[in-house]
Amino acid sequence: MNNINQLFDRELHVINVGLEMFKDDLIKQKTKVTHLEWKPPGGGKPELIAALDKLERPDILAKIEAANKLAVERIIRSQPVLTGFDQAINVVPGMTKTTILHAGPPIDWERMSCPMKGAVTGALVFEGLASNLEEAAQLAASGEITFSPCHEHNCVGSMAGVTSASMFMHIVENKTYGNVAYTNLSEQLSKILRMGANDETVIARLNWMRDVLGPMLRDAMKLSENGIDLRLMLAQALHMGDECHNRNNAGTTLLIQALTPLILQTNYSTQDKIDVFQFVASSDYFSGPTWMALCKCALDAAHGIENSTIVTTMARNGVEFGIRVSGAPGNVWFTGPAQKVVGPMFAGYKPEDAGLDIGDSAITETYGIGGFAMATAPAIVALVGGTVDEALNYSTQMKEITTAENPNVTIPLLNFQGVPTGIDIRKVVQTGIMPVINTAIAHKEPGIGMIGAGITHPPSDCFEKALLALSERIG
Repeated sequence: MNNINQLFDRELHVINVGLEMFKDDLIKQKTKVTHLEWKPPGGGKPELIAALDKLERPDILAKIEAANKLAVERIIRSQPVLTGFDQAINVVPGMTKTTILHAGPPIDWERMSCPMKGAVTGALVFEGLASNLEEAAQLAASGEITFSPCHEHNCVGSMAGVTSASMFMHIVENKTYGNVAYTNLSEQLSKILRMGANDETVIARLNWMRDVLGPMLRDAMKLSENGIDLRLMLAQALHMGDECHNRNNAGTTLLIQALTPLILQTNYSTQDKIDVFQFVASSDYFSGPTWMALCKCALDAAHGIENSTIVTTMARNGVEFGIRVSGAPGNVWFTGPAQKVVGPMFAGYKPEDAGLDIGDSAITETYGIGGFAMATAPAIVALVGGTVDEALNYSTQMKEITTAENPNVTIPLLNFQGVPTGIDIRKVVQTGIMPVINTAIAHKEPGIGMIGAGITHPPSDCFEKALLALSERIG
């Protein structure tokens, strides 16, 4: 009997490479099969393969590797410290009374998604620039309002990201490199401006945040001698079961623990202090924006390094997904269409009610937490869907498209390995593996708010455009 015949006399265990449908057919025939996820480099596109080959030339490769080493070193060595709170008009570069910052890459009023339009009109009413939502929509379309991405003003904003002059901001300073990042305060509940809600209850909450919460936090932080070391607190929160994007139980506890002695020393009334503590207790998300500012602060320190292929921004506006890359300095965006978010919906809502992926909060994944660190927070699958094994696998898989591990921020369940750090556009295009992002889902219509949470990925377009642009620039 020849070897081929002997092969079929024993139990088969097949390794399937490529199309997953073949694996499914083998399973139906009760054959053991292991599926190897593989895609041709650059999706088989000749122009991408040529660009990848060009970047592998020894003279060019040496420049890229040196630049990427520096970029990742700057991300890892960054020490973001919360030093204060203040209104955007006082601290955010380029902010004016008629400026509205938004999430994601640049977009004008006409092209904005409905949740973002809802947030913009609500912010205009909050600022007193319009007396009602109808008047606010007319003003937004008039050309008298300046719209600009948060990221182009050293800011990040969750979901719609809408930030206006009177809103209070975190002030986070990078003690290693000196740059500063900002983000606004959490509104806590699901029916909030960031999710596109804009009725009188939303505006009333924003007024209270401007008049009580923000000033109290500002005055409390003035009593802090050295600020709050956010990188150390982030590491603690991950060890306590957060991934610090959509699960913030531990992070919020640690943050309010640090703020409480300072708040108690302020001159506000006991009732105002009680209201602030009750507000923080109303949702675990209070620290969510804090981690976004930390990540922005570290990644901005790595932006603008010539020849680097490291991603320093991932952000979405509900219409487009955009990335910025260190080696394309300034505000150069590479974009593709915003994607659907797949995950559990709140009672009464269906997938077709959902808006497309939106928000600057993917800055957390760009840094290496959030979806990249889901192995630290297996309980998050109850919110975003999937299984614990999938959560662990995400953190492992993201190592394939990153450059290093951050030794300051580690994952206990993976033998305390550092979070995957430094997304490399070359590796994304080469492998076809897209960064994983866990995120909230806003209703597609304005005025409603959050209706679920889930998992999404960027479109390949942005990485492919960035690769082609960088290959020409470096060459």
